[in-house]
Formats: sequence, structure tokens, C-alpha cells
Amino acid sequence: MLFLIFLAACAVAAATGHFFGPGQWYAKLNKPEWTPPNWVFPLGWAIMYPAMAIAAWRVGISGHDLVPLALALWALQLALNTLWTPIFFGLQQIFTALVAICCMWVAVLFTTGVFLTVDWLAGLLFLLYLAWASFASALNYEVWKRNSDASAEG
Repeated sequence: MLFLIFLAACAVAAATGHFFGPGQWYAKLNKPEWTPPNWVFPLGWAIMYPAMAIAAWRVGISGHDLVPLALALWALQLALNTLWTPIFFGLQQIFTALVAICCMWVAVLFTTGVFLTVDWLAGLLFLLYLAWASFASALNYEVWKRNSDASAEG
């Protein structure tokens, strides 16, 4: 049951991609040559979200003293993750999305550290997520740098 709760929370975060897809605005942005095709991101998240739920479940059932901190950090990173898509694609605010993803990256980093302490497999799953978030953050930065005139933020 606990796993299903974590998976449902991840599904809510994933749903933002359904409501706020890339669309024409994103297609017209100046993106670096290392930008993957659009289909890569849903595939990546289809791997990341279940891995995040499994990691949280393993930590949640561990009985470790750090479980409350670990799960609070997990919830924080997921909330920041959930905000990014509506900010970037919905509001088309590239810089604000960059701030959100940088905050998310820090939360993922701390979550990874605590998860590694509590359960090594959960920590390894989050290392994968940290790598994914690092790539996404770098891409967000490059898109902002190349398109500072493409959003209301200038």
C-alpha cells in the first residue's frame, strides 16, 4: 500500500506533462545541438518516476531513524519537480523554471545523500535521478541563455 501512495504521488507529478506539453512555443526555441528529441523525456520520466517511488518505499519501510527527514526531502523534490513543467511549458517562463529546477536539483542531491545512508539501493536509484536532473538543469540553462528574449522575463 505504501508503494502505491508513492507511485500515485509520482503520477500526479507526471500528469503535468499531459496538461503542459512542449507545443509550438518550445519547438521554436533556440536549443543546443545536444537537445534530445522530444520523445526521450517521457521515456526518461517513465523510468524515473517508478524508480523514485521504489526508492521512497524502500526508505519508508526501512525503520531507519532518518525516515522522516528522507521522506520530507523526497516530498520537497517531488513538489519542485511538479512545478517545473507548468512554469516552463505552461507559463513559458524559462528563467523561473531554471530557478525551480535548480532548487529541485539541490533537493534531489540532499535526498540522494540521505537515501544512501538509509538504503543503498534507494540511494542508487536516486543517483540515476540526480544524473537525469543534472542533464535537465543544464538543458534548461542553455535554453534560457539562448532565448532570453523568448519569455516575458527577458
